[in-house]
Amino acid sequence: MAIPRHLIRPTLLRTLRPRLATRACIAFQHTAATQCLPNVPSPPSSSNPPLSFPCVDKLASRTIELDDNGPEPSYDRVVTGYETFEYNKPFLLDHGGILPKLDIAYETWGELNANRDNAILIHTGLSASSHAKSHAKNTKPGWWEEFIGPGRYIDTNKFFVICTNVIGGCYGSTGPSSIDPADGERYATRFPIITVFDMVRAQFLLLDHMKIDKLHASVGSSMGGMQSIAAASLFPDRVKRLISISACARSHPYSIALRHTQRQVLMADPNWNKGFYYKGVPPHVGMKLSREIATISYRSGPEWELRFGRKRAQENQTPALCPDFLIETYLDHQGERFCLQYDANSLLYISKAMDIFDMSKSSTDALKQQRKHNRHKIERILHDNQTVAEVVGDQSALEMHDTDMAPAPEKKRPTLTTLVETDPAVQDLIDGMKGIKMPTLILGAQSDILFPVWQQKEIAECLRAGGNKRVTYYELDAMFGHDTFLIDRVSVGGAIKGHLELLD
Repeated sequence: MAIPRHLIRPTLLRTLRPRLATRACIAFQHTAATQCLPNVPSPPSSSNPPLSFPCVDKLASRTIELDDNGPEPSYDRVVTGYETFEYNKPFLLDHGGILPKLDIAYETWGELNANRDNAILIHTGLSASSHAKSHAKNTKPGWWEEFIGPGRYIDTNKFFVICTNVIGGCYGSTGPSSIDPADGERYATRFPIITVFDMVRAQFLLLDHMKIDKLHASVGSSMGGMQSIAAASLFPDRVKRLISISACARSHPYSIALRHTQRQVLMADPNWNKGFYYKGVPPHVGMKLSREIATISYRSGPEWELRFGRKRAQENQTPALCPDFLIETYLDHQGERFCLQYDANSLLYISKAMDIFDMSKSSTDALKQQRKHNRHKIERILHDNQTVAEVVGDQSALEMHDTDMAPAPEKKRPTLTTLVETDPAVQDLIDGMKGIKMPTLILGAQSDILFPVWQQKEIAECLRAGGNKRVTYYELDAMFGHDTFLIDRVSVGGAIKGHLELLD
């Protein structure tokens, strides 16, 4: 029986400690250092008393409270004040999945001009919402608050700015936590695999709805920078300018490894329950640890040397195994902030979409072939009155391999060379981006370890080699790592403003 929240008191926790320790051990079963023993007084024969673990007790206490309080929070209420575009037709995804309908949460700033040609689409990173800037319906500061507004770097006196929550997300757009109209239950991991290209196609459905034929610019950072490149490739006639910041044209092993580790930690939380946790306790422990891993890749060592050094939270206390150094308390805080603010399944699906992103011609051709092969599914739904379930079938994503399709050509391991013509894999990337001819700005940060600057150089060089004669590349020396695009307003904002207001 769940213990009422108001009864959880320090005195009662002493009674509950064996239960808490058991739950903590379950929650941390993936951690080799865990000792699954109740926090009880040491036996008389012990030389020293056992250590205390308030960080573990805190996680166990939260598990009990969440269990008592019922289902997890509704993530689409974390962000408010957005508009919703409803697309009430089936939406085909690159890997053969189909969404019966989809919603796209979006927010706008500024005014669309009479020619409807001053719109800027801002693409978000992995876990960002559509709330890039505060406005009357939501006065909380947005994630790019200082970059957008009247007279700012993205000047809303001149431009009509749009930002969406990507499909797969949990802040108003259709994602794993959304309701499947077929049965009234949340999709969970019945949600189909998505790609960055799927996200962009959904955004352009919104643009169609808004009667915007051509964007003044497609702008994005991190995963948003992947989306901006994808938008310029998929819809070259509808994008006038391209800005990609701290992104890549194809994900490379290091960033894939980091995101894989985050997913493994998250899925190892028993409360994840293969994605079906919406009626129970969410995998908050896995989410917290996953966020801590991610945070390490978002910032840089030099910044942390200056900011934290080797300082401890309590210099005069005996060292502890719970957060002790200031850098540990910082990571712990970041994990605590995030663990119940974002949907775990959204993190899994969107991070995987980042991993499989590849602008190489062989890769994009393979996706086009898959879409062509699966297009008949939409026709069967629209014209033969079949349901999505009847068309898709009951095979899992691991089983959905069609033997009639030609195998993808084997790709050589990419090399980190600036001599693009010497490497077939790089030539494949050049060929994949040849259609991107509009004025392009590529920005990178030297301290970025998640998307190192050689990846932004690769974008710029491949675009130039493919015939784009209007590519500008800037490399920033800020110490903030991958998060430079959120922090360095002067350098990042100045470059953006110059490119957006560039004379034709």
